[in-house]
Amino acid sequence: MKAAKKVLVLGASGAMGQYLLPRLAELGYQIDGVSLDEVNQQLPGVTYIRANAKEKSVYRELLRKRYDGIVDFLTYPTGELSWYLPQILDQTDHYIFLSSCRVFDDLEHPVRETSPRLIDSSRDELLRNSDDYCIYKARGENILRASGRRNWTIVRPATTYSLMRYQLVTLEAANTVGRALAGKKVVVPEQARRKQATLSWGGDVANMLAGLLFNESALGEDFNIATGEHHSWEEIAAYYNAICGLEAVWVDKEDYLRILSPDPYAMGPRWQLEYARLFTRITDNSKILKATGMKQSELMPLYDGLKLEISRCPKDTVWPVNTAMDEYLAAHGL
Repeated sequence: MKAAKKVLVLGASGAMGQYLLPRLAELGYQIDGVSLDEVNQQLPGVTYIRANAKEKSVYRELLRKRYDGIVDFLTYPTGELSWYLPQILDQTDHYIFLSSCRVFDDLEHPVRETSPRLIDSSRDELLRNSDDYCIYKARGENILRASGRRNWTIVRPATTYSLMRYQLVTLEAANTVGRALAGKKVVVPEQARRKQATLSWGGDVANMLAGLLFNESALGEDFNIATGEHHSWEEIAAYYNAICGLEAVWVDKEDYLRILSPDPYAMGPRWQLEYARLFTRITDNSKILKATGMKQSELMPLYDGLKLEISRCPKDTVWPVNTAMDEYLAAHGL
């Protein structure tokens, strides 16, 4: 009997990893899933390892096991790319690198794999010379393409929601569902209200990843892994309202950014807003559907997916309090 292929998943407990490992187990792989968090789940063929995979000694020890495939959800800022990526390519037959649809500029709609990237087309000199998420992900792509190998696949998820990942513009769970369940209003930027956004369910993205792993047509290729469904942020806020009572208050983006970060020179929150969530994000997912044999009609509708994942949210969750948002609402009588 042929031995099952060995797969390593780095960052196994995240929005996509929590769905990917069960799917890979169904396919009969032997899987090691590495996570900073303890995972209280038992699956046949799956071993969970609680460790910091970016510790160099841990990383090297994992790679010595010579996995057939590696799915990598970790993030590597620019200074780390030259150490981690070349050796992982040396130690596996198929490496799946998690990039992001955030690498793309706002110059083509829908966004395709060939659409211009911010690192190449942005006129913002500060952004292009920064180590923002959209920039170092693009640099990782560049390193893979320049490696002279083809045992890699670049995947670019759109915003992906899952258990405890409930996004609205740049806000995450504590400031969306957490505030809604506490009966508090949620401040969101007016400039995003009518911008089209793509939110994909973690389960669908995991199925796409599983369909690419060991797929010959995926080697040396890049894929936007996302649903083709899209909505304005106002429509998405209305979905949250219907599901969990979230009440959105639309304010100017400068007020919104001051709530998130009082330091005007901390550019991360501004760039995430202005170079991602204020872009028109409609995704052409025809390439990933063709490669995996999946159909758009099989993917989770956004309303149904949000309702499912919010229903799974533990009732006893203790949410961090956003004092700045509370103070802003009180000061403005909102």
